[in-house]
Amino acid sequence: METPLIRVTLLNRIKDETDTAAWREFVRLYGPVVYRFARKRGLSDADAADLMQVILRDVAHNAGKIQYDPHHETFCDWLFAATCHTLTTFLSAQKERPYWSAGSGSQVPSASGPGAERDSDWDTEYRRQLATKAMGLVKPEFPLSTWQAFWKTEVDGRPAQDVGLELKMTAGAVYVAKSRVLARLHGEVQRLQTEAGAW
Repeated sequence: METPLIRVTLLNRIKDETDTAAWREFVRLYGPVVYRFARKRGLSDADAADLMQVILRDVAHNAGKIQYDPHHETFCDWLFAATCHTLTTFLSAQKERPYWSAGSGSQVPSASGPGAERDSDWDTEYRRQLATKAMGLVKPEFPLSTWQAFWKTEVDGRPAQDVGLELKMTAGAVYVAKSRVLARLHGEVQRLQTEAGAW
């Protein structure tokens, strides 16, 4: 849950139309979450991409008007509600006409409204996107052997002893390398969550 303390977050930054870096970051972080969520709901690749564009366009158009109560909901809750609303609109419009629009952001229901509870698909896609971004940022900080020790044990699920033989490291050194990378990733994910305005 977001705190009421005032701090510069990604959500605050996207309200500034001149902050193109914030918009690129917003699209990179949230676009794939919306897209994959739509795909898991049965939309085709093209329709999911269209839905993502509509959501991002509506957020861009209404960024200065986006309001939610940080004591009762997070931006993620708001975005999830907006996505569900737009998806419902799309599915209804698909039956009636070939073109559709999400309409104005002011019609997006509150995240605390009915049917707006986040589900595991939404949170899983966000965590996946956040982890991918964090890994891309921290990888250059480590020697290749340290990163490989982490990747081969944590991601590929291989035993530390086998990885150690392959990388000419002891199993203990593999565990240490893995722990160092995981600790750094944990810190980076926390930083990204804070920058993104809390999830």
